[in-house]
Amino acid sequence: MNHRFGHSNSIESTIASSPRRSLLAAAVIAGIATAGFANVAQAADDGTLTWNGITLYGTVDIGVAHVSHGAPLSQDFYVGLPYLISKNSNKSITSVAPSGLSQTKLGVKGTEGLSDSLSFIFNAEMGFNPTSGNLADAPKSLTHNNGVALQNQTTAGDGSRAGQFFNGQAWGGFSSKEWGTLTFGRQVTLLGENIVKYDPMNGSYAFSPIGFSGMTGGGGDTEDVRLDDSVKYVFKYDFFHLGAMYQFGKTDSSPGEAWQGDLGFDYAGFSVDGLYGKKKQAIAASSLSAAQVLVEPIDSLVATISDNTDWTIVGSYTNGPFKVSGGYEEIDFKNPSLPITSPFSGLGGYYMSIVNNAAFPRTKTVDVSWIGLKYLITPDFDITGAWYHYSQHSFALISCSTTASAQCSGDLDAYSFRLDYRWTKRFDTYAGVMFSKVSDGLASGFLHTSSADPMIGVRFNF
Repeated sequence: MNHRFGHSNSIESTIASSPRRSLLAAAVIAGIATAGFANVAQAADDGTLTWNGITLYGTVDIGVAHVSHGAPLSQDFYVGLPYLISKNSNKSITSVAPSGLSQTKLGVKGTEGLSDSLSFIFNAEMGFNPTSGNLADAPKSLTHNNGVALQNQTTAGDGSRAGQFFNGQAWGGFSSKEWGTLTFGRQVTLLGENIVKYDPMNGSYAFSPIGFSGMTGGGGDTEDVRLDDSVKYVFKYDFFHLGAMYQFGKTDSSPGEAWQGDLGFDYAGFSVDGLYGKKKQAIAASSLSAAQVLVEPIDSLVATISDNTDWTIVGSYTNGPFKVSGGYEEIDFKNPSLPITSPFSGLGGYYMSIVNNAAFPRTKTVDVSWIGLKYLITPDFDITGAWYHYSQHSFALISCSTTASAQCSGDLDAYSFRLDYRWTKRFDTYAGVMFSKVSDGLASGFLHTSSADPMIGVRFNF
């Protein structure tokens, strides 16, 4: 990345910034096929593309959406459009839209038995935008809005997919029937996995705010939905299960430690999980203002640093064709106990030229709750409805509940509805809409305070 302090000649930064990343992805995929997948005469018994214990898998999800208050389609941000009301949501937009239900991705996973009860396992996955072919890259979308007036901005946001080749996950480890599973590398957090599991919309970008933003699954900051340099352990006995996860930190992109714990059970149609987590020196990236772009590198970003704590209780109950699911999470943000000095290199190698270690004069608390109902009209056709509520407590030095400041208390509500029909095991079509609105502090600086996003799409899984 070029910036005024010098030029990086590393291979990693060259790949991260190259406009040919899509060609690189295609070359690697072709290499996988040459290695054997393309020569498999028949799929495995379960229909997967498996060869010698190695499985190629993926999802393509694309459709058409109309956003009543939106911003132009992003070629890099993996959600594509502002399905959820956002600060720069402006004019109505009708557009081809990516990944309404699921992230479009391509991955390879495998297992190798070492004994009767022990196996080596691995998983490597990249997400990409089906509308452009670009690797999913949230920070890059933010750089496109550096110095741009709010009403002229394109869709953008922070995220854990930052243009890395394997931006989804990249881990290896061991699985034992008796002792559980232990894995190391870049991994989705326990909290992130459970948010998707208990979200009625299963983490959908188009129909779920907790799928769209990633703040809930990241325990405060969406970059922390996935943790690099982490170790995760999960264990199941009868109807009980538990999990623990630790991130060592000490890297440029994620300098602070993180840990999470999960305890839950599945019994007689009920499923419940309780989770607790902490993340030190969490990073939230944002675009440069018009004034900042005059003195800072044009491709750099702003980083807000915090120490985050969250606890979550989630559950579901299934009875015949009905499934009800919901959850509650409380997230606390505090100024970091160990401030980060600017500038530094963040996730995906993006240069953070401005760092804010004092964004929270008082502890910021956000409560998130949701509930939804899914009904199977037939085994292949279901209907789902859900409600989501965010409540931010005032964290200004003098409490407030107006739009005067983003530090004031405020609320976000979203209501969503979706139909999904599975033509085959791998191919489905869907249609739905989410209506979202913000008020008071959560609406501070917004061009509009509500939006709706009817969308139809198709999804192919293999």
